[in-house]
Amino acid sequence: MTVSTFNRSWAKVIVNALLRYGVKHFCIAPGSRSTPLTLEAIQLQQSQLAQCHSHFDERGLGFFALGIAKSTNDPVAIIVTSGTAVANLYPAVIEASLTHHKLIVLSADRPPELIGCGANQAIPQQGIFANYPVASVNLPKPAEHYNAAWLAATIEQACVTQNQQGGVVHINAPFAEPLYEADENAISTHPWLKPIQSWLINPHTKWINSQTIQSEVSMHENWDYWRTKRGVIVVGKLPVEQGIGIKAWAETLGWCLLTDVQSCVDASLPYADIWLSNNTVHQRLLQADIVIQFGSQIVSKRVNKFLEAFKGEFWQVDEYSDYLNPFAHHQTRFIAKAHHFLRVHPPLRQKPWLLEPLALSQFCAGFIEQQVGGSLNEASLAHHIEEVLATNGNLFIGNSLFVRLVDALCKLPEGYPVYTNRGASGIDGLIATMAGVAQGSGQPTVGVIGDISALHDLNSVALLNKINHPCILFVINNSGGAIFDMLPVEAKAKEQFYRLAHNYEFAPIATMFGIEYIRPFTWADLKAKLKLAYGRKGVTIVEIKVNDQDGSNLYKSLIKQISQAEIA
Repeated sequence: MTVSTFNRSWAKVIVNALLRYGVKHFCIAPGSRSTPLTLEAIQLQQSQLAQCHSHFDERGLGFFALGIAKSTNDPVAIIVTSGTAVANLYPAVIEASLTHHKLIVLSADRPPELIGCGANQAIPQQGIFANYPVASVNLPKPAEHYNAAWLAATIEQACVTQNQQGGVVHINAPFAEPLYEADENAISTHPWLKPIQSWLINPHTKWINSQTIQSEVSMHENWDYWRTKRGVIVVGKLPVEQGIGIKAWAETLGWCLLTDVQSCVDASLPYADIWLSNNTVHQRLLQADIVIQFGSQIVSKRVNKFLEAFKGEFWQVDEYSDYLNPFAHHQTRFIAKAHHFLRVHPPLRQKPWLLEPLALSQFCAGFIEQQVGGSLNEASLAHHIEEVLATNGNLFIGNSLFVRLVDALCKLPEGYPVYTNRGASGIDGLIATMAGVAQGSGQPTVGVIGDISALHDLNSVALLNKINHPCILFVINNSGGAIFDMLPVEAKAKEQFYRLAHNYEFAPIATMFGIEYIRPFTWADLKAKLKLAYGRKGVTIVEIKVNDQDGSNLYKSLIKQISQAEIA
């Protein structure tokens, strides 16, 4: 068997092992060294066992894969060639590891004899992602003295670890040349594969049958006591299915419910980021005996300040075992899904113990509406975001100012899927992630990002061209990083080194990549054009151009006015 043919047989075992652990999507960057992996992934697509996607930019490809993983809850494999191509995946690897989304990086590599000797495109790739992966496999150069069963078992074991913990697996696979002109007829029939032929033939058969033991959450021994007390429930980022029932549970207990925009829970006390700026209400809320927090990644600065100031009984509920304690609370930690926790902690019906938050929340609804006004700008888009969403669709929100405006100013429908990259909260790959969410879900998707975020990920506009169902990407163009207007930095330094003001517009970008583009000036104009956009099979970029400080100034003004409101 030639080297190129055996490379393919080796790669066949790798991609087939991934198939058995739920990989249905392979995201492939162009490259020569990764040819054995790429061609075997294509074989799976031709057999209708997987889909293959491609993109010329590895950084964008990594986030595109992350978006698919977010919307499908399946592991997604990424195939890249050797060298800095691997390093370009690092931001997506970090984000996925922090949010427990399943990415499997298949990095092709030069063989060991070409590392550290001046060979082209050869860098040390083992451990390149440090401690972020939950499993790292550094394979040897393909050789027949390694048993095929060993290779299958090694890859599957890494997948077993990922199934248990979520996160990223890195498989580094060196290949010697030649890489091309393999004997296609001999790839699957070589004697080396004979011990695992039955495994190869059946894509549902695993080499390692690992049984995951699900530990049931138990009722807290003092729940009968604590459920009679004054409580506050804080809900951070949660999958849609875990948020079901939290609102009714809180209302039965008579406890205050603070929900993040990422919670997918109907907010009974919306606009908490605004009304919690009022010190009187903030102090009264601190009279609670117990706080129970579900999920993490809280967007609101005011909610986080409340959590930091609270000194009573604190319970944290999250399905993963990460250490979630930014304010060093003396806490009780439940490693459980939110709906499992609710099932074993039945509520006791009580009257609400604190009415001021409800009154102030209701006041904020009209007050925000009045302050936002009828103009089309970033604040009004955040406040009325529900009006631009598709039925049975998704919302992807970028980072920086807009996610804070949505969290502070809007009230989303119960259970509407909201996606963010709030693990590391960077602006890397936001267009790519939105494209992945749209591609993976197959549902209409609205993404909203800022202009600096869009500039940071322009390469990924090419990914939008591959989506063939109605999707909308809003770009809020306030000529720079408006989030930095919130910082007490000297104006000249802020303008030059923080905001990075510019005069760029995005119409030429849409033209370059062949994407539909609109720039509405009023809400009536936007709604008329969105109706047409939702009738098209593809993505439309909507640029909302606004004055540079309007959104941040309104946000600061709302907080200031509510903070000074007198509460009886």
